Formats: sequence, structure tokens, C-alpha cells
Amino acid sequence: MFSSVWDWLYSNFNLWEAFGLAFQGVFTSRFLVQWIASERQKKSVIPVAFWYLSLVGSAGLLVYAIGIGSIAIVLGQVFGSIVYVRNLMLVYRGRGQQQAAPTDPRPPC
Repeated sequence: MFSSVWDWLYSNFNLWEAFGLAFQGVFTSRFLVQWIASERQKKSVIPVAFWYLSLVGSAGLLVYAIGIGSIAIVLGQVFGSIVYVRNLMLVYRGRGQQQAAPTDPRPPC
């Protein structure tokens, strides 16, 4: 039984499959990061790591989709990548505004 499974894997598994699976793992790991962060804060949160994992996983899956010639996956990953980059831009813009804001919004007396 096991020898036939290993034979099948050996004959059907190629580098593109390994590449695709690796980046699908990165892409999927973002949900674990989000879940852990939400559980710790007892509310739904999306940490910055979620967006970085999304971007890296999506970029790898985009390369994979181009490699295997799947226009459907290419289009999905291109659109997703734009959203992930934009969310990272918003995160960093928000951090800059928080640092620039005064700690006490009341005018001085």
C-alpha cells in the first residue's frame, strides 16, 4: 500500500507542485495569525503580519499560476495583491498619523 502511494507521489509530484504548495501554506498561515491575535484580544483584529503573509503568499501563488498557465489564479492573485499592498499603505499611514497627533487634544489654558 505505502509503496504504491510513494510511487504515485514520486511520479506525479513536480517542482511546480512543491512551489505552489509551499506558498499556499504561507497564504493559509495568515488565518492562523489572525485567529491567534483575535483570541488574545477577545475581539476580531487583523495584525500587520496578516497583510505581509497575504502579500508574500499571493506573490508566490502568482508565480505558480504563471508557471502552470492558469489565468484564473493569475487574475485572482493580482487583484488580491493590490488589496494587500493598499492595506499595508493604510496601516502605515495610520501609524504616522497616530505618532503626529498630540497626546492631549484639549487646547492649552
